[in-house]
Amino acid sequence: MTTTTLAVLVPVLPFLGALAGLLLGRTVPGFVRPLAVLPTLAALVLAVLVAVRQGGGKAIDAATQLTPTGSVPIDLALHLDGFAVLTAVLVGVVASCVQLYSTGYLRDDPRYTSYAALVSLFTSAMLLVVYSGDLMVLLVGWEIMGICSYFLVGHYWETPEARAASLKAFLVTKLGDVPFLIGLFALAADAGTFRITGILGAVATGGIGHPTLVALLLLAGVAGKSAQFPLHTWLPDAMAGPTPVSALIHAATMVAAGVYFVARLLPVFAASAAAMTVLAVMAAVTMVGSGLAALAQDDIKRVLAYSTIGQLGYMSGALAVGDRGAAVFHLLSHGAFKALLFLAAGVIIHAAGTNSLATMSRMRGLAARIPDAYWTMTVALLALAAIPPFAGFFSKEAVLVAAEHTALGDRTVAPAGAGWIILVSGLLTALLTAAYATRLWLLAFRGRGTEAPEHGRQPLVMNAVLWVLAVPSLAFGLAVGVLGDWFDGHALTPTVTTAVLGTGIALVGGLVTYATWRHTTALAPRHPMGAVAAHPQADPAVSEAAAIATHTPAYADAGPPPDRHPSPTGFAEPSTAPDPADPARLLLGPLHRHAAAGFHLDAVYSALFVRPVRAAASLVGFLDREVVETYVRGAGSGTELLGRAVRRAQTGNVQTYLSALLAGSVVLAIAAVLVAAGA
Repeated sequence: MTTTTLAVLVPVLPFLGALAGLLLGRTVPGFVRPLAVLPTLAALVLAVLVAVRQGGGKAIDAATQLTPTGSVPIDLALHLDGFAVLTAVLVGVVASCVQLYSTGYLRDDPRYTSYAALVSLFTSAMLLVVYSGDLMVLLVGWEIMGICSYFLVGHYWETPEARAASLKAFLVTKLGDVPFLIGLFALAADAGTFRITGILGAVATGGIGHPTLVALLLLAGVAGKSAQFPLHTWLPDAMAGPTPVSALIHAATMVAAGVYFVARLLPVFAASAAAMTVLAVMAAVTMVGSGLAALAQDDIKRVLAYSTIGQLGYMSGALAVGDRGAAVFHLLSHGAFKALLFLAAGVIIHAAGTNSLATMSRMRGLAARIPDAYWTMTVALLALAAIPPFAGFFSKEAVLVAAEHTALGDRTVAPAGAGWIILVSGLLTALLTAAYATRLWLLAFRGRGTEAPEHGRQPLVMNAVLWVLAVPSLAFGLAVGVLGDWFDGHALTPTVTTAVLGTGIALVGGLVTYATWRHTTALAPRHPMGAVAAHPQADPAVSEAAAIATHTPAYADAGPPPDRHPSPTGFAEPSTAPDPADPARLLLGPLHRHAAAGFHLDAVYSALFVRPVRAAASLVGFLDREVVETYVRGAGSGTELLGRAVRRAQTGNVQTYLSALLAGSVVLAIAAVLVAAGA
């Protein structure tokens, strides 16, 4: 079987699994889990085989015309280079782990059939994006991912949080997709093709007429899909979905699609210095802002969500300095350890019965209850903080090295200013990343207070998946010496300067956070905070859904803890008092309240866009109701009145009719005489 045929089967198998699962789920429910897991595992095996055959050598291209358009043709094309085949392996690994994890996490969920089918369809769409050599076919996968995310984030549709989050994710990403689509058409019109190879050839010969405009339009779609400032606000709210969905969407698929797209078309962006500078500023603001926000969050999954936004900022920063090898390297390592972080968080939420770090900090012995999640999350957090020799250290250093080379003028793909922007913001983000990673670990696993409640053991498959993902989180960085050959040939190994500086800053962030935690913990009052939704022996998904439904941020502006009493839902009422045990309060000072609210961007967007649109809608409704309908009602009423008047003249009396006829004739005769006399 040829490499091209194998590559075609990679996205097809999960699609067939999704279709079969939907068709057979109700009639033969025993086949649902095998149809969810086996096609995804088979796609992973084929993706590995394709990667081995491609071997980082010359790109493999194959195409057939999909449909004649009369202008720019659309081809069903494959473009298999080192970037594509390795990214496909990552997608296969994470999707397989998510499907396996979900068999235990959602084992008794009544909507598991549709959930598993959507995850398979989502996986198929991302693999289509990765392998596609034609931008219109890539757009199909791009949009399928968007609609799948809408349904998956809203899986717990009974809760208002899930409904609002799914709608917000869909609308914000579609807002970016509108200019993205215009940019695609403008790019194809200049290049005369949607084929990626043809577009890159047109860029090389100067065939793109307005590279800055095209690049900025495309960046809008990338900002929406990859949750970059200012279209990143949907991602933290998307945590209302099941934890495996968070691992799939926020580690290796949807949010990585925008970064991957820019990596594939980097010469288009590099043709405009202005676009590269805009990308650098966007990445810098995203990195630093998300790091501050992550440090102030109480929900463990929102910490990881803001962390994802920041790590995507690193990838965008690498692209802004013209090194797509470093960007995709960090994409691969981040996909592994971030999937591990989310899946381990699912185990923690089930064991603790809450997603509130403030509550976990009041629990003793949580780490001993879940040793697998404890050790694997420790590995993943060390990788996130870029501590050597974990994977995140090597990939993050590759980004910093690329920024250093551009800043010092050793590489001229991007402006030197973009290099300095990424280098400085990247080092500052390394400090923040180590700080919030240390804070999460301390609050979740070093709590002091009452014994952690017993919520039963997690299914074996959930813990097994954690150890599978711990392997690349620990060892993937060791492949740094050979990965450069799979990409553009640039060395990805760390330099002494950036390694010492980056690691030193990360250690400072971690140690300062630890010292602050020691100080604040001694002052903390011993009363429970947050929302604890205890469901002994319940499925992990049930615990998580209850935790989401009852959780409110433990950090309010002011006020003493309210009296604790059972809520109507049967869960403990969440506290609204500030948490003095949180080291982030001392570290961020007056900035903490704003960082916890995501710097109020949602409020700004509501004032600038939501309220004006609603006001315009109200005005249109008023005009339709009071003006347009008035004319419509007037036309009907006028016709009705005329009918009544005419009806009164119809008496049925012949003499009356003859008299009216005679009178009318006389009037006409007189009028005729008068007209003739006047003439």
